[in-house]
Amino acid sequence: MTFVAGEYDVAVIGAGHAGIEAGLAAARLGCRTVVFTIQMDWVGNMPCNPSIGGTAKGHLVREVDALGGEMGLAADANLLQSRMLNRGKGPAVHSLRAQIDRRRYSMYMKNVLESTENLALRQAEIVDLDRAQDGRWVLTTRLEEQFLCKAVVLATGTFLCGKIFVGDVSYDGGPDGMFAATGLTASLLRLGMALRRFKTGTPPRVLRRSIDFADMEVQPGDEPVVPFSFETETPPENKVDCHITWTSPETRQVILQNLHRSPLYGGKIEGVGPRYCPSIEDKIVRFADKERHQVFVEPCGLQTQEMYLQGLSSSLPVDVQMQVLHSIPGLAQVQVMRPAYAIEYDCCDPLQLRPTLEFIRLPGLYGAGQFNGSSGYEEAAAQGIVAGINAALKILGKEPLILDRAGSYIGTLIDDLVTKGCSDPYRMMTSRSEYRLVLRQDNADRRLTPAGRRIGLVDDRRWAHFCRRQEAFEQERQRLQQTVLPPTEELNAILTAAGTTPVTTGIRLEELLRRPQLDYAALAPVDRDRPALDPLVIEQMETEIKYEGYIKRQQAAVDEMRRLEQRVLPEDVVYTSIPGLRKEAQEKLDRIRPHSIGQASRISGVSPSDVSVLLVWLQNVSRETKEGRS
Repeated sequence: MTFVAGEYDVAVIGAGHAGIEAGLAAARLGCRTVVFTIQMDWVGNMPCNPSIGGTAKGHLVREVDALGGEMGLAADANLLQSRMLNRGKGPAVHSLRAQIDRRRYSMYMKNVLESTENLALRQAEIVDLDRAQDGRWVLTTRLEEQFLCKAVVLATGTFLCGKIFVGDVSYDGGPDGMFAATGLTASLLRLGMALRRFKTGTPPRVLRRSIDFADMEVQPGDEPVVPFSFETETPPENKVDCHITWTSPETRQVILQNLHRSPLYGGKIEGVGPRYCPSIEDKIVRFADKERHQVFVEPCGLQTQEMYLQGLSSSLPVDVQMQVLHSIPGLAQVQVMRPAYAIEYDCCDPLQLRPTLEFIRLPGLYGAGQFNGSSGYEEAAAQGIVAGINAALKILGKEPLILDRAGSYIGTLIDDLVTKGCSDPYRMMTSRSEYRLVLRQDNADRRLTPAGRRIGLVDDRRWAHFCRRQEAFEQERQRLQQTVLPPTEELNAILTAAGTTPVTTGIRLEELLRRPQLDYAALAPVDRDRPALDPLVIEQMETEIKYEGYIKRQQAAVDEMRRLEQRVLPEDVVYTSIPGLRKEAQEKLDRIRPHSIGQASRISGVSPSDVSVLLVWLQNVSRETKEGRS
């Protein structure tokens, strides 16, 4: 017999990376919040790679942090090794990536949730979701408890009707030996939600002391360590090395001889897998011309011998997995602790969502993370904080937070999902953004911390810290513009050594820094009045000066895009009644319900002529509205 066990403003189903950020955001904004998890000891679990960040993903972590989220702080606090990717390329694609102590990260996040005011953490499986007569959501647990909530965030990850595949063996299950969430799907379908099946996988975990590291390449961390969080004042330290090895011709032979035993190629797996993170058997088939593939050997924590083999994701039978491992240099005698597996799960079609991540036809219900068809911890956290913020803002009667694609990678991620949809698990990449030179990871605080402050997630201490950093930036920019160095022998010796032209007249510091051969460190001997500066301020300053012309051109494109984004479309518009719109455009616009003309212009099937029709129609509506008021 069911009973009402609690009443809350916001309920979050799932305590992975999306659920954590959603729950914390809603609670910190003053809403009574409950976060449900199937297993209390696996809050913030990393069922795949124990790492945070990576190409474009590091940008997302910085942006979550700038808004007032927790992932960056947690990553810094539990860091094992840090590296800055793409240093050989331009600053737009520099991205932090860190190995993380996965169990300590989980404990850290669990403690943060437990310690947050307005937030309750509950171990329970939600098996039913329905509407009460008063409009609130009714959540029913497997133990027949009921919870009444004004808004719900679905952050179910890979648990929803999860199914594990290892060779010929398949069974209902969640990641890391957890049980699947099998009861909720039926109620979501009953609500009219469109669901689909996606698939992901993970490599074997092996015993460290059974690895021969002499046959591998050492991969040390970068020094000094650059933190993820703008609030981390003392940078963390590198504590471990990672290693690299490669598959061999024997590896290829073993896999090709056993492809018929792979559920991926045997037709047993129905779900669509991630395009940019294929299994090892998929890589061998798709990239037949490659002689070998990299394998990254990475630790899971300081208090465990468990090692993660990035690059060997597989659903092959265990005996074949063993043959594959023993064919790789350094792994000839390796002992497996956890075999690789593939997991299939239910998720929604994100075209059903608004840019706020609220379901268009189910008010008060939000989606976040892998439930929305994305992949990755960072993409999940980014959606989680936006969903949690908007659930809270709606309850508080405030305007929603809508991040556009010109202002953040989070905005790009959400816009891609809700406007274009996804046919396979979505992964963020720098190439997905048209504006990546202005969306660098170093300036995420300048782009998003004011928004976090306006919403209420950035407290007074953090805001004061941000303002001091911005004041230092502005003062330094002014000093560089005003300070002129004379053409001394010392200066010209520095310029000649750096491979750039000596000067015969006085020159401003800003002009010198604009030269690609020079940086702050090179000019230190002649820039004797330089104040002590935060390394982040120096990084931002050098980038802004060296790429000023490119940034200005990209900012002009941003301004034009935002002109269309500001042309908001009414929520109740009947697209079939607008003359001149093609039928395909009417159907797509009615289904996706774009927030603005800008979003409408990015929908597949909506042509430039359709956009022109919308602009004329919107102008006529605006004029008629004004005439009606006068």
